[in-house]
Amino acid sequence: MKLNKILIIMIPICIGILINGCKKDSNSENDTINSDSPYELEIGQFPKPDLALDNPLTKEGVKLGRMLFYEKKMSKNNAMACASCHMQEFAFSDTSKFSVGVAGLPGKRHSMAVFNTAWHNNEFLWDGRSHLLRDQSLEPIQDELEMEETLDNVVNKLQGLTVYQEQFKKAFGTSQITPVLMSKAMEQFMNSIVSVDSKYDQFLAGKATLSADEERGRFLFFTEYNPAFPNASGADCQHCHGGANFENDKYMNNGLDDNASITDKGRENVTKNPADLGKFKVTSLRNVELTHPYMHDGRFKTLEEVIEHYNLVKSSNTIDGSFLQQLPNGGLKLTSMDKKALVAFLKTLTDYKLITNPAYSSPF
Repeated sequence: MKLNKILIIMIPICIGILINGCKKDSNSENDTINSDSPYELEIGQFPKPDLALDNPLTKEGVKLGRMLFYEKKMSKNNAMACASCHMQEFAFSDTSKFSVGVAGLPGKRHSMAVFNTAWHNNEFLWDGRSHLLRDQSLEPIQDELEMEETLDNVVNKLQGLTVYQEQFKKAFGTSQITPVLMSKAMEQFMNSIVSVDSKYDQFLAGKATLSADEERGRFLFFTEYNPAFPNASGADCQHCHGGANFENDKYMNNGLDDNASITDKGRENVTKNPADLGKFKVTSLRNVELTHPYMHDGRFKTLEEVIEHYNLVKSSNTIDGSFLQQLPNGGLKLTSMDKKALVAFLKTLTDYKLITNPAYSSPF
């Protein structure tokens, strides 16, 4: 009986010791996640995203990331934020061919749209030079053509504001601001931006009906190119833009230029592999109606121009093999009605909830 009483007394003590022993220093950046209030993504019919285990979404972290995303003190002249080039009304992209930075200088590539990043599994930016979204979040701050600021200066500016000290404490358990914690917060906010409620999503759910043009465009989009049967041949768009997010997590040369005309090496700049010359990240076609101009260099102003390009691409040494069978036959040979139908279908991918959702708008 005495032994049992001792065990009854000792067990809670041992459990308490184990729990306290497992707690990390609250100032450590490795223990900074406040998981008491998880942030639940509205993923619609998408699969559950595979998010980084060391940075789960929390309400506090997403709120902080949203503040930083819209914070102009992140730039050298305190006049530019991430949101300056990633505007909600344009699906978090920029309508300029090349975004203009704090010094009035244009960037080198078109600003990529920021949504559904939670489902990206092949690095970030056009050439994939940022392994994680958190890595990407710090690049524009330091880029001399964009925000042209140092991380140390940003930390000093934010550290002097009580509102940020308090929010970092809520999100990460420490009021000591660091670039790592800034990047994790911005990663959380960007991963919270989802687009899963377009007309096409509603169609799949049986809640909307496609027009005749939209239905014809859907057929062309998802049907393979087959020159032997012209009437049954499609545009084979889904080869590169398939799946729930209308992309394929690859880097591809989509026939924009011939060998002599490729000036931006794209993925090759990162991998140093000549086989990656002219290859760029395949982007989502969701909200493509809003994310003009198009391609890494913003060369196309309209969807009609984009479709005209794919109707007959240019050949080069690294062009994706899916285009090769089209070239000897003079391209896809889409009719004017086919092109109109494809544009109509692409516009069904616009998510108006995304561009009006107050959860993604400026908190200031």
